[in-house]
Amino acid sequence: MFRDYLKELNEAQQAAVINTDGPAMVIAGAGSGKTRVLTYRIAYLLQQGVPAHRILALTFTNKAAGEMKERIMNIVGPEKARSLWMGTFHSIFARFLRYDGHYLGYKSNFTIYDQDNTRSLIRAIIREMKLDDSVYKPASIAARISHAKNNLITAQQYGAVPQITESDKASRVPEAANIYRHYAARCFKSNAMDFDDLLMNINILFRDFPGVLEEYRNRFDYVLVDEYQDTNYAQYIIVHKLSEKHRNLCVVGDDAQSIYSFRGARIENILNFEKDYPDYRLFKLEQNYRSTKNIVNAANSVIEKNAGQIRKTIFSKNDEGEKIRVIQTTIDSEEGIVTASDIIDTRMRERLNWKDFAILYRTNAQSRIFEEMLRKRNIPYKIYGGQSFYERKEIRDLIAYLRLIVNPDDEEALRRVINYPKRGIGDTTVQKLMELARALEVSIWSVISSPELSARHLAPALRTKVSQFTGLMLPLMAVAETATAYDIASGMASASGIITELKQGQVPEEIDRLENLQELLNGIKEFTESAVTNGEPADIATWLQSVALLTDQDLEKPEDRDKVTLMTIHSAKGLEFKYVYIVGLEENLFPSAMNIFNPRELEEERRLFYVALTRACRRVTLSYALNRYKWGSLERGSPSRFIGEIESEFLSYPQTGGKPFRQRAVFEPLPGTDSGEAARPLTPPAKMTRLRDARDRQPPSAVPGPSQAPDYELEEGDRVRHERFGEGVVVSVEGEPPNTTALIDFKSTGTKKLLLRFAKLTRI
Repeated sequence: MFRDYLKELNEAQQAAVINTDGPAMVIAGAGSGKTRVLTYRIAYLLQQGVPAHRILALTFTNKAAGEMKERIMNIVGPEKARSLWMGTFHSIFARFLRYDGHYLGYKSNFTIYDQDNTRSLIRAIIREMKLDDSVYKPASIAARISHAKNNLITAQQYGAVPQITESDKASRVPEAANIYRHYAARCFKSNAMDFDDLLMNINILFRDFPGVLEEYRNRFDYVLVDEYQDTNYAQYIIVHKLSEKHRNLCVVGDDAQSIYSFRGARIENILNFEKDYPDYRLFKLEQNYRSTKNIVNAANSVIEKNAGQIRKTIFSKNDEGEKIRVIQTTIDSEEGIVTASDIIDTRMRERLNWKDFAILYRTNAQSRIFEEMLRKRNIPYKIYGGQSFYERKEIRDLIAYLRLIVNPDDEEALRRVINYPKRGIGDTTVQKLMELARALEVSIWSVISSPELSARHLAPALRTKVSQFTGLMLPLMAVAETATAYDIASGMASASGIITELKQGQVPEEIDRLENLQELLNGIKEFTESAVTNGEPADIATWLQSVALLTDQDLEKPEDRDKVTLMTIHSAKGLEFKYVYIVGLEENLFPSAMNIFNPRELEEERRLFYVALTRACRRVTLSYALNRYKWGSLERGSPSRFIGEIESEFLSYPQTGGKPFRQRAVFEPLPGTDSGEAARPLTPPAKMTRLRDARDRQPPSAVPGPSQAPDYELEEGDRVRHERFGEGVVVSVEGEPPNTTALIDFKSTGTKKLLLRFAKLTRI
């Protein structure tokens, strides 16, 4: 039966599927059928008699894992594939830690903290340490802790690394090490791990308990890793350790799509695979099935400029397709008019759905202009990566109750719900309970649920209040392991008083909150019924873990499916659309001004542009504005270098009849735009004329005003401070104002070449 499926593959794909022994790397170009190859390789292993439970497949999204497992089941049958170890890094390693976390002192019912939980706890610690939260920003401190954990630096080690402490001092957060220590201790006391802990603790487990590592090495004969270019150091070490014995490791990815270094991803993991496994086999999937020839060739002409890459030649056998259109606008708001009008016109002409269109941008802030214009034109749209269903207050409130049922030591969950709905247990009382719990070296729940401790340490009035709270929690805690997730959740929603509280609301927002809660219970009901049908765990702990580990791509709602998508390019990776608009293609915006002087960072910006181009199936439109508002001032811009890196034969300029633009703004109607709206500027003609005259009198780039004037008198040897890079020493200064650049050696981040008018340097 499986032979029929092999016939669906091209020669390169077949080779990647059937050569299963030893280390292998599959370099899968954009749209080359990567998921199919990974799926069929696993199915092939199963067909060859490898037991499903001997195969470990690691992905980055639950959606990818679910789709692959479903396809595998369709090929080999549900029974043969049921016990596959397939899931995201975090979900698989959470399972490992449920079994063996006790070696590290964790109970099996530990809570998984998401980003909101982490920041909330860090915010509380900052407040308790009496630090300025405008300097010690919770999101920034959380990012520092995350970066440390991804590099396997524990709270105990953090303060002993000179480069880190110097960087913290330069960034005016010298107490970051102490915050990390408090945060780690509080998580451990609450029997909680954050996402990064799931990776770091597996590494600690394998390092400190060789017998446990040996057990997992013996458990899996084959390890497969999807999107290997996105792995960080912690993931790299885990994969290496698990596959070191049998060496049947297959990694699949594309170095040209490595765009997540800010999350800790290391492109070196894929570029250096050959050094780690000298006897590896390399398979290149170079045929793009997604895009037209013009799009593929244009993308190739850009990415070939990168030095750090595994060379390959991506090709397409699809139609030639349209050339990539380049659109120039006079001002940024005009870009929204052009894009909205073109979407309407193309949709009507081609009889398409709204979901066939995507607007991609470099930064989230760019979405505003396009949102406003899409609303004005009654175009339905969704912002990808906006607030998810599970981030709404009423949802988080009920989930906190459910977390507490499973893990009573979860301090963050208890603090959230002990006085919601109101029970007369205010913040001051909660703070006293926290201090008492620390003094007794127990959790808050241990204090309030123990008759002996309550009688000894709590006033009678407070005992009465907390006993009401423990009284509603204890009955559900007693049946948490035996009852279904739905029975627990619906019982908690009623017993807690949340439903009663929301039913009393009369305004539309409160009615929406009640409906959201009902939708959550509907989702838990579906989970329960599906789990029971498939013979899988249907308890509340299993549901909580599945929700805690959801990724952005797992959260699409049915009502969002036929809408224009607005998203950052980082969020777009792995997706595809028929028509793609890449907007804001201006120098210092894309590529980012922060990355243009560092060759390594510039190469990642180029890979990001490559990812954007290769999301499109039929047509790509590139647009930029010659003038853009920044901090209330109109600044003149220039086209991104990436447009110029595309070979001219793959580009078209519909506004000029095919001729490339001169630097001066020329704005003609797009062919076929309805009512000529795309040709009309947002401002009246007279005002636009004045704007153009003013623009023509400006220097090539806007120079900061006196209040933020750059110091062009820097000299070699001067010590300076930068907001992002910390302290550094000037190595050399070149050029004349306003284009003066300085080469600066920063202690924590290395040498950077900065344009002084943008650098915002402070002399020390």
